[in-house]
Amino acid sequence: MVKRVVILGAGVVGAAIAYELSQLDQFEITVLDTAQPARGSTGAALGVLMGIISRKTKGRAWTLRRRSMERFPRLLEELAAAGQPVPHNPHGILKLLREPEELEKGDRLRELRQASGWQLAIWDQEIIQQHCPHLQAKEAAGGVFSPQDFQVQPVPFTEALLAVAQQNGAHCHFGISQPRLDITDQHCQKISTDQNSYPCDWLIVSAGLGSLEITKHLTESLSLGPVLGQAFHLRVPKNLEPQSPFQPVVSFEDIHVVPLGQGEYWVGATVEFPAETGGITPDTTLADQVLQKAIAFYPLLKNAEILRHWSGKRPRPNGQGAPVLKGLADYDNILLATGHYRNGVLLAPATALTIRDWLLAPETIPF
Repeated sequence: MVKRVVILGAGVVGAAIAYELSQLDQFEITVLDTAQPARGSTGAALGVLMGIISRKTKGRAWTLRRRSMERFPRLLEELAAAGQPVPHNPHGILKLLREPEELEKGDRLRELRQASGWQLAIWDQEIIQQHCPHLQAKEAAGGVFSPQDFQVQPVPFTEALLAVAQQNGAHCHFGISQPRLDITDQHCQKISTDQNSYPCDWLIVSAGLGSLEITKHLTESLSLGPVLGQAFHLRVPKNLEPQSPFQPVVSFEDIHVVPLGQGEYWVGATVEFPAETGGITPDTTLADQVLQKAIAFYPLLKNAEILRHWSGKRPRPNGQGAPVLKGLADYDNILLATGHYRNGVLLAPATALTIRDWLLAPETIPF
């Protein structure tokens, strides 16, 4: 018997869930969003996949990262084979570390990852300059290089996932009115909008900060807060472009520089919490500090033209770790897959596989 699954939210997480479920004949998929795809936090993300290089080594935090990084290469191949190639930087991630003690921790992480079949390398300043002569790493004791981590462009990735899901038979409706849940006896019967209604056997809430509005009348309160991030899209003069084709993502003290090719780069991001009044607006001083710190270790950006300066709010769970991934208490067919904070793109594949596994074996869902 075919199960009707409605997914609320067409960001990267909802799109990944739709894609994975659309490959199974036992599910009929509908994706709903009040906006166009990837217009929320996904549209503001840098898409840096710090999975293997992450310091997470156990528990759910590492399991999700590991599962995503196992899935990503094949996932990109599948999308390309379906006519939806995703632009990405495959050159790995170099994380610069200021203190020798951090480098020692990085070496221990390298040993741990190597024992599990993953690759990391410890680079001193000489090796960094050899591979990346365009960097200024004098303030760093060295770095950790991860060849298996990389970067994907979040909006094209989301659009590709949805496009192939639709090729597989999924139905997508964007720009709808605010959805309303029709619930009887702790079971969501259908989702209604001003335009239509959508019966469901399972409801997946993956709408980021929009999940608050969707769930506000339900018995279990979902607590998410916005954390704003600002980033830049830059282009350097052609004569300043690095000659080497090897241009990994470079991260130093939580500031990322993402080479996009053709002399273009993304730089970000700030981490800005709401004021006591609850409001949050971009702090231009913080944004400029991020840009100047990036220029300090990536000096060719000094003469770059700013093509775009943007910001977006990430959904951060209050009182629990990110993401919120569970069944909604007191309801037998509502699943939460939201609140991924700064790791929505990274954790989207693992989240989608988790939802798929739960729907195939509902008795395993943690309500």
